[in-house]
Amino acid sequence: MRLQNFLKTLKTVKRSHRPNLSPKPNQAITEIISKTLNPSAPNAFLSNLNPTTLLHILTDPDLKSSKCLRFFDFLLQNQSLISFKPDLESHLTLICRLLRERRFSDAEKTIKSVSVGENSRYPFSVLAPAVGNCCNDPKVMAKFFNSMLKVYSDCKMLGGVSEVFDYMKNNGIGIDEKTCTVHLLALRSSDNVQLGLDFFYRMVESGIEVSVYSLTAVVDGLCRSGNVKRGRELVEEMSGGGIKPNVVTFNVMVDSCAKRWNLEELDMVLLLMEKEGVAFNDHTYKSLVDGFTSCGKVDEAKRLVLEMHDKGLKVDTYLYNLIINGYCRLGSMDGAIYLFDEMTHRSAFPNADTYWALISGLCKAGEMGLAMAYMNEMQTKGIELDDIMFNTLIDDFCNIGMVVQAFELQVLMEKKGLIADLTVCGKIVSGLCTLNRAEEAKRLLNLMVKRGATPEIARFTT
Repeated sequence: MRLQNFLKTLKTVKRSHRPNLSPKPNQAITEIISKTLNPSAPNAFLSNLNPTTLLHILTDPDLKSSKCLRFFDFLLQNQSLISFKPDLESHLTLICRLLRERRFSDAEKTIKSVSVGENSRYPFSVLAPAVGNCCNDPKVMAKFFNSMLKVYSDCKMLGGVSEVFDYMKNNGIGIDEKTCTVHLLALRSSDNVQLGLDFFYRMVESGIEVSVYSLTAVVDGLCRSGNVKRGRELVEEMSGGGIKPNVVTFNVMVDSCAKRWNLEELDMVLLLMEKEGVAFNDHTYKSLVDGFTSCGKVDEAKRLVLEMHDKGLKVDTYLYNLIINGYCRLGSMDGAIYLFDEMTHRSAFPNADTYWALISGLCKAGEMGLAMAYMNEMQTKGIELDDIMFNTLIDDFCNIGMVVQAFELQVLMEKKGLIADLTVCGKIVSGLCTLNRAEEAKRLLNLMVKRGATPEIARFTT
C-alpha cells in the first residue's frame, strides 16, 4: 500500500483530533515508520502527513515509544519533508508517553528541547496549561513538572525552578523531594548558598516531607562557605521541627571545624551531636584526628584513636601516621615511639610513611643511633628507603659530624641504584677531607665529576 493512500485511509478511520480515543492497532503504521527511518526510503511519502495523523502515530500502542521518539526526531530534523511544523501538543503528547513508560532521560531531553533549546518558543506560562490538555493522569502530570524542575535546575535557570515550584504548590501537584534535593546539590556546587537556604525553607513551608538528605545538602553548602555556625543553628531548628540530622550531617560540620581549627564551634557541634544521640563513626574520628594533629592537640588525637580501638572500629595506619608526625613536629619523640609500639601491639601495620616520620623525627632530635635502628628494622620488613629518605639521612649525619656514617649510607644508596644529591655528596667530600680520608674523598669527587659537578671541582681543588 502506498503511503499516500494509507494516510488517507488512516485519516478517514481516525477522524477525532484527540489521540487518546483508543486508536486501533495497525501494522502498516510500524511499516511506514520503519521505511521513513530508512535513509534509502523515498521521503516523498511524508508529504501527506498532518498534525492529526502524527498524534495518532505518537499514541499508537502497537508502536514502541523508542521508534516514536526516533520518528519524531527525524521529523524535527527534516521539517522540509513535511507540510507542517510539529506543534506543542505533539511534543507534550510524546513527553507524557515517555514519562508514562518511565523513560525519564528521553523525556527530559525532549522537555529541554521544547523549553530551553536554541529554538525555544514555549515559556513555562504557555507550557504549564497545555500539559493538562494533553494528559489527564495526575501521576504523569506530576512526573512532567518534576522533570521540568530538574531540567531548569540542570540548565541553571533558577527563575524557572521557582516558577515551576510555585505552580506545583499552588495547583496541588505532588512535588518530588528527591528532585528538590538534586536542585539543592546543584546550588551548593555553584556556591549559591543563600539561594539554597531560601529554597530549602520554601520546601519546608510547602508541606513537603523534607528528608535529612536535603538538610545535609544545605548544611554542607553553609560549611563550605565557612558558616558552620549557621549550619549548626539550622540543624537545631530543623531537629525541633522533626527533621532529624544523622551522622553524615554532623560529619560535614565536624570536618569543616577541624580543617579550619574552629575548636570553639567544634565543641558546640559535638555537644549537639551528643544531645541528638548520634554516635561517632569512622569518618567522624578521622576528621577529628586530622584536625587535632594539625593544630597541635596530639594527645587528644591519640585518645580518640585508642577510643576507636575500644569501640571495635578499624584504625587505619594513616591515622597513626598523623599522630606520630604530630609528636615528631612537637619534638616529643617518647610519645611518637610509644604510639609506634602501640600500633604494632594493636595489629596496625606501619608502612614506609610511618617509619619515615619516626626516623626523620629522631634525626632532628639528634637520636641518630635510634634512627638507624628503625631504618634497619624497616628494611628487614621489606620496606625500602627512597632517594629522598637517603638524602635526608645523609644530610642529617653530615650536619652533626657523623661523616663516616653518611659516606656508608651514600655507598649503600649507590648500590641500590639511587643517586645522591650533589649537595650532600659535597658535604661528605668536605668531611672526609677534614678526617684525612683523601682516597675516599677523591673517589666520591670523581663520581661527582662524572655527573657534571664542575663548580665543586674548583672548590675542592683549592
